[in-house]
Amino acid sequence: MSPESHQLDVTNLPGGEIRRAPDGWHAILPLGGAKHRLWLSKLPASGSAVVLDLPLDANFELRLGAARRLWRALEHRPLGAHPLALPALKQRQLILALRAQDGWQQGNSYRQIGQGLFGSDRIAGRGWKTDDLRSRTIRLVKLGRRLMSLRCRALFRKGRRRNDSS
Repeated sequence: MSPESHQLDVTNLPGGEIRRAPDGWHAILPLGGAKHRLWLSKLPASGSAVVLDLPLDANFELRLGAARRLWRALEHRPLGAHPLALPALKQRQLILALRAQDGWQQGNSYRQIGQGLFGSDRIAGRGWKTDDLRSRTIRLVKLGRRLMSLRCRALFRKGRRRNDSS
């Protein structure tokens, strides 16, 4: 075992959880202020080195980010962003899109939605038909409608039973 390796007893972590399943062992390790979820093919011996196996599949980048956070927790370093966290600008866009969709569902015009999203003072003195905020408002409403229809479709799929003939 190299001096840089980390030893971790997954069976004896304060606040940790471990359970056996048909496919191996599942552990939740509270380290560095986060809960790290691990799958283990077999239960490691106490004090053995931590070795990660990351398959090169569609979820590789997500697993790599989670592995980096676990390594940083073992190093007692700041964890960084959660692998599923959206960038702040994307979060802002999705929030505006859902607000725009709400305005559209309530029967507001694009101009009224734009005033609600960006403020009346930014829209009142401009030529609305050629305003960049008009185009942005329309795009946000369309994105909000897509988000709503995708979510509705996901709910319908989730609620369906496999043995239904309808």
